[in-house]
Amino acid sequence: MASSQAVGSSPERQFDFRESDFARVRKMIYSRAGISLGEHKREMVYSRLARRLRALSVQDFSSYLDSLEGEHGSPEWEHFTNALTTNLTSFFREAHHFPILADLARKKQGPVSVWCCAASTGEEPYSIAITLAEAKGGKATGCEILATDIDTNCLNRARTGMYPFERVSKLPEEQLKKYFLRGKGDNEGQVKVRPVLQDMISFETLNLLADKWAIQGAFDAIFCRNVMIYFDKPTQAKILQRFVPLLKPGGLLFAGHSENFTYISKNFRLRGQTVYECVSQS
Repeated sequence: MASSQAVGSSPERQFDFRESDFARVRKMIYSRAGISLGEHKREMVYSRLARRLRALSVQDFSSYLDSLEGEHGSPEWEHFTNALTTNLTSFFREAHHFPILADLARKKQGPVSVWCCAASTGEEPYSIAITLAEAKGGKATGCEILATDIDTNCLNRARTGMYPFERVSKLPEEQLKKYFLRGKGDNEGQVKVRPVLQDMISFETLNLLADKWAIQGAFDAIFCRNVMIYFDKPTQAKILQRFVPLLKPGGLLFAGHSENFTYISKNFRLRGQTVYECVSQS
């Protein structure tokens, strides 16, 4: 029976990881965060959750999962979710989006508001902040960026605004001088985002599957890039519908390079490469 077989068992493994364990993990993370884990994610799941078993001195996956299901308010749920969340990001990733945001900012008379709903370790919201600062110049004061993520560890790193220099090494020298401070002494090889950018951003924990979002719109743009690929189509449709009242008429939704919302929602019209315009408030 599948429930009694170890998944990809190997002599190097510290813990048995059975088909039933993997099935439970998939069900639990889907219920908690809407993430659909494919069969090919077995090794990733094992390696990441095995760290939690070691940290807690738990002897097997079944006991670990039993403890989670037995206490829905346990702080360990946060560690469980963080462990299974993939955070791949960089400054100005998918660079073709930022000139479109800059054009929107230049055309608008007043401040611009943006929601970055998968902030990860902060590279994306800080890239948005640089774009707004460059586009608005002295008028960037008042621009606001809400940066949210389900991964609390990533958000804590994002709030510091500290990065190894290689993370920003490809930025133009002018931007490096204007928006980053180079570390000295113990911080040699690091850079820190200047307050002019940090003051524009509010970092908050948010689960896109939560029944309620503690968010006040409306936004000129929403960045939801490389997030929907982890959700099934019904979940994608539900989230897109919830975006609509949070966007100003004509507001823009930026998606990831492998995401296509054209056949999921009639509220968004494709405007450019993975950029959608909100066309309906109904």
